[in-house]
Amino acid sequence: MQNSGEQAAARVTAGVTFGARLEYENICHRFGPNAEILRDVSLTAEPGEVLCLLGPSGSGKTTLLRIAAGIEAQSSGRLLLNGREIAGPSIFLPPEERSIGLVFQDFALFPHLSILDNVRFGLTALSRKESEKEALIALSRVGLDHYAGSFPHVLSGGEQQRVALARALAPRPSVLLMDEPFSGLDSRLKDSVRAETLGVLRRSRATAIVVTHDAEEAMRMGDRIALLKDGQLVQVGTAQDLYLNPVSLFAAGFFSEINLFHGRGQGVYVDSPVGRIATEGFAAGTPLSIAVRTSGFDLSETAGETPARIISRRYLGFVELLELAVSGTETPVRTRVRCGSLSPQARDIWLSLRSSDVLVFESGAENE
Repeated sequence: MQNSGEQAAARVTAGVTFGARLEYENICHRFGPNAEILRDVSLTAEPGEVLCLLGPSGSGKTTLLRIAAGIEAQSSGRLLLNGREIAGPSIFLPPEERSIGLVFQDFALFPHLSILDNVRFGLTALSRKESEKEALIALSRVGLDHYAGSFPHVLSGGEQQRVALARALAPRPSVLLMDEPFSGLDSRLKDSVRAETLGVLRRSRATAIVVTHDAEEAMRMGDRIALLKDGQLVQVGTAQDLYLNPVSLFAAGFFSEINLFHGRGQGVYVDSPVGRIATEGFAAGTPLSIAVRTSGFDLSETAGETPARIISRRYLGFVELLELAVSGTETPVRTRVRCGSLSPQARDIWLSLRSSDVLVFESGAENE
Protein backbone atom coordinates (compact mmCIF):
# COMPACT_ATOMS: atom_id res chain seq x y z
CA MET A 1 0.00 0.00 0.00
CA GLN A 2 1.33 3.45 -0.91
CA ASN A 3 1.94 6.00 1.80
CA SER A 4 0.87 9.64 1.30
CA GLY A 5 4.32 10.66 -0.03
CA GLU A 6 4.30 7.86 -2.62
CA GLN A 7 0.77 8.80 -3.66
CA ALA A 8 1.81 12.43 -4.14
CA ALA A 9 4.80 11.37 -6.26
CA ALA A 10 2.57 9.16 -8.38
CA ARG A 11 0.16 12.04 -8.90
CA VAL A 12 2.97 14.31 -10.08
CA THR A 13 4.26 11.91 -12.74
CA ALA A 14 1.04 10.26 -13.90
CA GLY A 15 -0.10 11.03 -17.40
CA VAL A 16 2.63 13.51 -18.26
CA THR A 17 2.24 15.19 -21.65
CA PHE A 18 4.62 17.37 -23.61
CA GLY A 19 3.64 20.89 -24.53
CA ALA A 20 3.62 22.06 -28.12
CA ARG A 21 4.41 25.43 -29.67
CA LEU A 22 1.23 27.14 -30.83
CA GLU A 23 1.68 30.04 -33.27
CA TYR A 24 -0.84 32.62 -34.41
CA GLU A 25 0.49 34.10 -37.64
CA ASN A 26 -1.07 37.36 -38.91
CA ILE A 27 -4.52 36.35 -37.68
CA CYS A 28 -7.45 38.55 -38.75
CA HIS A 29 -11.08 37.85 -38.03
CA ARG A 30 -14.25 39.74 -38.81
CA PHE A 31 -18.02 39.34 -38.67
CA GLY A 32 -19.47 41.02 -41.73
CA PRO A 33 -17.76 43.85 -43.61
CA ASN A 34 -17.43 46.26 -40.68
CA ALA A 35 -17.06 44.16 -37.50
CA GLU A 36 -13.32 43.52 -37.25
CA ILE A 37 -12.63 41.36 -34.20
CA LEU A 38 -8.91 40.62 -34.66
CA ARG A 39 -6.39 42.67 -36.60
CA ASP A 40 -3.12 41.07 -37.72
CA VAL A 41 -2.34 39.23 -34.48
CA SER A 42 0.95 37.31 -34.41
CA LEU A 43 1.66 35.53 -31.14
CA THR A 44 3.41 32.36 -30.00
CA ALA A 45 2.77 30.19 -26.95
CA GLU A 46 6.01 28.36 -26.21
CA PRO A 47 6.12 24.68 -25.20
CA GLY A 48 5.16 24.18 -21.57
CA GLU A 49 4.51 27.85 -20.79
CA VAL A 50 1.39 29.49 -19.39
CA LEU A 51 0.46 32.39 -21.66
CA CYS A 52 -2.29 34.71 -20.41
CA LEU A 53 -4.45 36.65 -22.86
CA LEU A 54 -5.44 39.82 -21.02
CA GLY A 55 -7.68 42.69 -22.03
CA PRO A 56 -11.10 44.30 -21.61
CA SER A 57 -14.33 42.82 -22.95
CA GLY A 58 -14.39 42.91 -26.75
CA SER A 59 -10.61 42.92 -27.14
CA GLY A 60 -10.56 39.57 -28.99
CA LYS A 61 -9.24 37.26 -26.26
CA THR A 62 -11.94 34.60 -26.46
CA THR A 63 -11.99 34.73 -30.26
CA LEU A 64 -8.28 33.83 -30.29
CA LEU A 65 -9.09 30.88 -28.04
CA ARG A 66 -11.97 29.71 -30.23
CA ILE A 67 -9.77 29.90 -33.32
CA ALA A 68 -7.12 27.75 -31.61
CA ALA A 69 -9.76 25.23 -30.53
CA GLY A 70 -11.20 24.99 -34.05
CA ILE A 71 -14.61 26.32 -32.98
CA GLU A 72 -14.17 29.27 -35.35
CA ALA A 73 -12.11 29.74 -38.51
CA GLN A 74 -10.13 32.94 -38.85
CA SER A 75 -10.79 35.24 -41.81
CA SER A 76 -7.10 35.25 -42.75
CA GLY A 77 -3.74 34.20 -41.35
CA ARG A 78 -2.46 30.84 -40.18
CA LEU A 79 -2.41 28.74 -37.02
CA LEU A 80 0.54 26.39 -36.55
CA LEU A 81 1.18 23.62 -34.01
CA ASN A 82 4.85 22.71 -33.72
CA GLY A 83 5.40 24.30 -37.13
CA ARG A 84 2.59 22.34 -38.80
CA GLU A 85 -0.25 24.40 -40.23
CA ILE A 86 -3.55 23.32 -38.68
CA ALA A 87 -5.72 26.22 -39.88
CA GLY A 88 -5.07 28.48 -42.82
CA PRO A 89 -5.96 29.21 -46.43
CA SER A 90 -5.60 25.59 -47.53
CA ILE A 91 -6.33 23.52 -44.40
CA PHE A 92 -8.66 23.41 -41.41
CA LEU A 93 -8.22 20.55 -38.96
CA PRO A 94 -11.37 19.79 -36.96
CA PRO A 95 -11.15 20.24 -33.17
CA GLU A 96 -10.79 16.53 -32.41
CA GLU A 97 -7.63 16.27 -34.54
CA ARG A 98 -5.72 19.18 -33.00
CA SER A 99 -4.53 17.79 -29.63
CA ILE A 100 -5.88 20.96 -28.06
CA GLY A 101 -8.07 20.84 -24.94
CA LEU A 102 -10.59 23.45 -23.80
CA VAL A 103 -11.90 24.29 -20.33
CA PHE A 104 -15.18 26.20 -20.61
CA GLN A 105 -16.02 29.18 -18.43
CA ASP A 106 -19.08 27.47 -16.89
CA PHE A 107 -17.31 24.05 -16.48
CA ALA A 108 -20.08 22.39 -18.61
CA LEU A 109 -20.26 19.21 -16.53
CA PHE A 110 -23.06 16.76 -17.31
CA PRO A 111 -25.24 16.51 -14.19
CA HIS A 112 -26.54 13.02 -15.06
CA LEU A 113 -23.05 11.52 -15.40
CA SER A 114 -20.72 10.51 -12.60
CA ILE A 115 -17.51 12.46 -12.09
CA LEU A 116 -15.57 9.58 -13.67
CA ASP A 117 -17.87 9.46 -16.71
CA ASN A 118 -17.67 13.24 -17.09
CA VAL A 119 -13.89 13.01 -17.27
CA ARG A 120 -13.85 10.03 -19.65
CA PHE A 121 -16.49 11.60 -21.92
CA GLY A 122 -14.02 12.68 -24.62
CA LEU A 123 -11.94 9.47 -24.60
CA THR A 124 -14.04 7.84 -27.30
CA ALA A 125 -11.08 6.20 -29.05
CA LEU A 126 -10.32 4.04 -25.99
CA SER A 127 -12.04 0.99 -24.59
CA ARG A 128 -14.12 1.49 -21.47
CA LYS A 129 -11.42 -0.04 -19.28
CA GLU A 130 -8.69 2.13 -20.81
CA SER A 131 -10.79 5.30 -20.70
CA GLU A 132 -11.65 4.72 -17.03
CA LYS A 133 -7.96 4.26 -16.25
CA GLU A 134 -7.03 7.52 -18.02
CA ALA A 135 -9.92 9.35 -16.35
CA LEU A 136 -8.77 8.19 -12.92
CA ILE A 137 -5.23 9.37 -13.68
CA ALA A 138 -6.61 12.77 -14.66
CA LEU A 139 -8.74 12.95 -11.50
CA SER A 140 -5.71 11.99 -9.45
CA ARG A 141 -3.83 14.92 -10.97
CA VAL A 142 -6.38 17.31 -9.48
CA GLY A 143 -6.76 15.40 -6.21
CA LEU A 144 -10.36 14.29 -6.77
CA ASP A 145 -10.07 10.57 -7.62
CA HIS A 146 -12.02 9.75 -4.42
CA TYR A 147 -15.05 11.47 -6.00
CA ALA A 148 -15.01 9.26 -9.11
CA GLY A 149 -18.37 7.63 -8.36
CA SER A 150 -20.11 10.83 -7.22
CA PHE A 151 -22.12 13.32 -9.28
CA PRO A 152 -21.34 17.00 -9.98
CA HIS A 153 -24.03 18.38 -7.64
CA VAL A 154 -22.11 17.18 -4.55
CA LEU A 155 -19.03 19.24 -5.48
CA SER A 156 -18.20 22.82 -4.60
CA GLY A 157 -17.58 25.33 -7.37
CA GLY A 158 -13.83 24.94 -6.95
CA GLU A 159 -14.08 21.16 -7.14
CA GLN A 160 -16.23 21.36 -10.27
CA GLN A 161 -13.58 23.59 -11.86
CA ARG A 162 -10.94 20.96 -11.06
CA VAL A 163 -13.10 18.21 -12.61
CA ALA A 164 -13.44 20.32 -15.77
CA LEU A 165 -9.66 20.67 -15.79
CA ALA A 166 -9.25 16.91 -15.36
CA ARG A 167 -11.62 16.26 -18.26
CA ALA A 168 -9.63 18.60 -20.51
CA LEU A 169 -6.34 16.97 -19.48
CA ALA A 170 -7.55 13.36 -19.79
CA PRO A 171 -6.77 13.10 -23.56
CA ARG A 172 -3.29 14.50 -22.74
CA PRO A 173 -3.50 17.52 -25.05
CA SER A 174 -0.31 19.31 -26.01
CA VAL A 175 -2.10 22.67 -25.62
CA LEU A 176 -4.77 23.51 -23.05
CA LEU A 177 -7.07 26.50 -23.50
CA MET A 178 -8.88 28.05 -20.52
CA ASP A 179 -11.51 30.78 -20.92
CA GLU A 180 -11.98 32.87 -17.75
CA PRO A 181 -11.67 29.63 -15.71
CA PHE A 182 -12.09 31.25 -12.28
CA SER A 183 -14.76 33.84 -12.99
CA GLY A 184 -17.51 31.73 -11.44
CA LEU A 185 -15.72 31.30 -8.11
CA ASP A 186 -16.12 33.56 -5.09
CA SER A 187 -13.12 35.67 -4.10
CA ARG A 188 -12.21 33.42 -1.16
CA LEU A 189 -11.88 30.37 -3.40
CA LYS A 190 -10.11 31.97 -6.31
CA ASP A 191 -6.62 32.14 -4.83
CA SER A 192 -6.50 28.50 -3.72
CA VAL A 193 -8.11 27.07 -6.89
CA ARG A 194 -5.86 29.21 -9.08
CA ALA A 195 -2.76 27.97 -7.25
CA GLU A 196 -3.93 24.34 -7.50
CA THR A 197 -4.64 24.75 -11.21
CA LEU A 198 -1.23 26.26 -11.85
CA GLY A 199 0.37 23.33 -10.04
CA VAL A 200 -1.54 20.85 -12.21
CA LEU A 201 -0.51 22.69 -15.38
CA ARG A 202 3.14 22.60 -14.32
CA ARG A 203 2.99 18.88 -13.63
CA SER A 204 1.15 18.08 -16.85
CA ARG A 205 3.71 20.08 -18.90
CA ALA A 206 1.03 21.08 -21.37
CA THR A 207 1.25 24.48 -23.01
CA ALA A 208 -1.59 26.57 -21.57
CA ILE A 209 -3.35 29.70 -22.85
CA VAL A 210 -5.53 31.34 -20.23
CA VAL A 211 -8.02 34.13 -21.00
CA THR A 212 -8.67 36.68 -18.25
CA HIS A 213 -9.70 40.31 -17.84
CA ASP A 214 -8.03 40.49 -14.41
CA ALA A 215 -4.47 41.86 -14.51
CA GLU A 216 -3.57 40.45 -11.09
CA GLU A 217 -4.76 37.01 -12.14
CA ALA A 218 -2.64 37.21 -15.29
CA MET A 219 0.39 38.26 -13.22
CA ARG A 220 -0.14 35.39 -10.78
CA MET A 221 -0.50 32.72 -13.47
CA GLY A 222 1.30 33.73 -16.62
CA ASP A 223 4.89 33.09 -17.60
CA ARG A 224 4.09 35.76 -20.18
CA ILE A 225 1.12 38.04 -20.73
CA ALA A 226 -0.31 39.21 -24.06
CA LEU A 227 -2.29 42.43 -23.59
CA LEU A 228 -4.96 43.12 -26.22
CA LYS A 229 -7.13 46.11 -27.07
CA ASP A 230 -9.68 46.39 -29.88
CA GLY A 231 -8.47 43.20 -31.54
CA GLN A 232 -4.79 44.16 -31.60
CA LEU A 233 -1.79 43.19 -29.51
CA VAL A 234 -0.66 46.08 -27.34
CA GLN A 235 2.28 44.45 -25.56
CA VAL A 236 3.66 40.97 -24.82
CA GLY A 237 6.08 40.14 -22.02
CA THR A 238 6.49 39.00 -18.44
CA ALA A 239 4.40 40.52 -15.67
CA GLN A 240 7.43 42.54 -14.59
CA ASP A 241 7.98 43.83 -18.14
CA LEU A 242 4.42 45.03 -18.52
CA TYR A 243 4.20 46.56 -15.06
CA LEU A 244 7.51 48.40 -15.07
CA ASN A 245 7.72 49.29 -18.76
CA PRO A 246 4.21 49.71 -20.21
CA VAL A 247 4.29 50.89 -23.82
CA SER A 248 1.20 53.10 -23.51
CA LEU A 249 -1.10 54.82 -21.08
CA PHE A 250 -3.64 52.05 -21.72
CA ALA A 251 -1.12 49.39 -20.65
CA ALA A 252 -0.09 51.40 -17.59
CA GLY A 253 -3.70 51.79 -16.50
CA PHE A 254 -4.45 48.11 -16.96
CA PHE A 255 -1.79 47.02 -14.49
CA SER A 256 -2.10 49.79 -11.91
CA GLU A 257 -4.67 52.16 -10.48
CA ILE A 258 -3.33 55.53 -11.61
CA ASN A 259 -3.80 59.25 -11.21
CA LEU A 260 -3.71 61.02 -14.56
CA PHE A 261 -2.40 64.53 -15.16
CA HIS A 262 -1.59 66.48 -18.31
CA GLY A 263 1.18 68.94 -19.10
CA ARG A 264 3.61 70.13 -21.74
CA GLY A 265 7.19 69.02 -21.84
CA GLN A 266 9.81 71.61 -20.98
CA GLY A 267 12.75 69.75 -22.50
CA VAL A 268 13.96 67.66 -19.56
CA TYR A 269 10.98 67.98 -17.25
CA VAL A 270 7.22 68.48 -17.09
CA ASP A 271 5.31 70.28 -14.36
CA SER A 272 2.26 68.64 -12.79
CA PRO A 273 -0.01 69.45 -9.83
CA VAL A 274 1.94 66.93 -7.73
CA GLY A 275 5.42 68.20 -8.60
CA ARG A 276 8.05 68.53 -11.28
CA ILE A 277 8.81 65.29 -13.12
CA ALA A 278 12.01 64.52 -15.02
CA THR A 279 11.46 63.47 -18.65
CA GLU A 280 13.64 62.55 -21.60
CA GLY A 281 12.97 61.92 -25.25
CA PHE A 282 10.21 64.52 -25.61
CA ALA A 283 10.66 67.80 -27.45
CA ALA A 284 9.79 71.03 -25.62
CA GLY A 285 6.10 71.82 -25.94
CA THR A 286 5.03 68.18 -26.48
CA PRO A 287 1.66 67.45 -24.81
CA LEU A 288 2.23 64.74 -22.23
CA SER A 289 0.09 62.40 -20.14
CA ILE A 290 1.48 61.78 -16.67
CA ALA A 291 0.41 58.60 -14.86
CA VAL A 292 1.17 58.29 -11.15
CA ARG A 293 0.31 55.02 -9.43
CA THR A 294 -1.70 55.24 -6.24
CA SER A 295 1.36 53.73 -4.53
CA GLY A 296 3.53 56.56 -5.90
CA PHE A 297 3.37 59.02 -3.02
CA ASP A 298 5.15 59.38 0.30
CA LEU A 299 2.95 61.25 2.77
CA SER A 300 4.05 63.28 5.77
CA GLU A 301 2.39 65.56 8.29
CA THR A 302 5.47 67.78 8.58
CA ALA A 303 7.35 68.13 5.27
CA GLY A 304 7.28 67.27 1.58
CA GLU A 305 7.14 68.64 -1.96
CA THR A 306 3.44 69.44 -2.41
CA PRO A 307 0.81 70.50 0.15
CA ALA A 308 -2.45 68.51 0.16
CA ARG A 309 -5.63 68.18 2.21
CA ILE A 310 -7.29 64.88 3.08
CA ILE A 311 -10.91 64.89 1.87
CA SER A 312 -11.74 61.21 2.44
CA ARG A 313 -10.11 58.30 4.18
CA ARG A 314 -11.12 54.62 3.97
CA TYR A 315 -9.70 51.87 6.15
CA LEU A 316 -9.01 48.70 4.10
CA GLY A 317 -7.14 46.61 6.65
CA PHE A 318 -3.46 46.64 5.79
CA VAL A 319 -3.74 49.93 3.89
CA GLU A 320 -5.83 53.09 3.85
CA LEU A 321 -7.28 54.62 0.69
CA LEU A 322 -7.06 58.40 0.72
CA GLU A 323 -8.46 61.08 -1.56
CA LEU A 324 -6.51 64.33 -1.46
CA ALA A 325 -7.27 67.85 -2.65
CA VAL A 326 -4.23 69.33 -4.42
CA SER A 327 -3.90 72.76 -5.99
CA GLY A 328 -3.95 72.72 -9.80
CA THR A 329 -6.40 69.86 -10.30
CA GLU A 330 -10.11 69.55 -9.60
CA THR A 331 -9.91 65.75 -9.56
CA PRO A 332 -9.00 64.29 -6.15
CA VAL A 333 -5.61 62.58 -6.01
CA ARG A 334 -5.95 58.96 -4.86
CA THR A 335 -3.28 57.19 -2.88
CA ARG A 336 -2.85 54.08 -0.76
CA VAL A 337 -0.73 54.22 2.39
CA ARG A 338 0.11 51.70 5.07
CA CYS A 339 -2.23 51.94 8.04
CA GLY A 340 -0.69 54.01 10.81
CA SER A 341 1.41 56.16 8.47
CA LEU A 342 -0.70 59.19 9.37
CA SER A 343 -2.27 60.10 12.68
CA PRO A 344 -6.07 59.75 12.92
CA GLN A 345 -6.50 63.53 13.17
CA ALA A 346 -4.26 64.37 10.18
CA ARG A 347 -5.87 66.72 7.66
CA ASP A 348 -3.34 69.08 6.06
CA ILE A 349 -0.36 67.02 4.91
CA TRP A 350 2.52 66.96 2.42
CA LEU A 351 3.15 64.54 -0.39
CA SER A 352 6.31 63.64 -2.31
CA LEU A 353 6.55 61.64 -5.54
CA ARG A 354 8.30 58.31 -5.93
CA SER A 355 9.87 58.47 -9.37
CA SER A 356 9.62 54.68 -9.84
CA ASP A 357 5.81 54.98 -9.83
CA VAL A 358 5.61 57.82 -12.35
CA LEU A 359 5.11 57.08 -16.08
CA VAL A 360 5.06 59.70 -18.84
CA PHE A 361 3.60 59.24 -22.33
CA GLU A 362 3.04 61.51 -25.29
CA SER A 363 -0.64 62.45 -25.34
CA GLY A 364 -2.73 61.13 -28.21
CA ALA A 365 -5.44 58.57 -28.92
CA GLU A 366 -2.93 56.05 -30.27
CA ASN A 367 -1.16 55.94 -26.90
CA GLU A 368 -4.24 55.77 -24.67
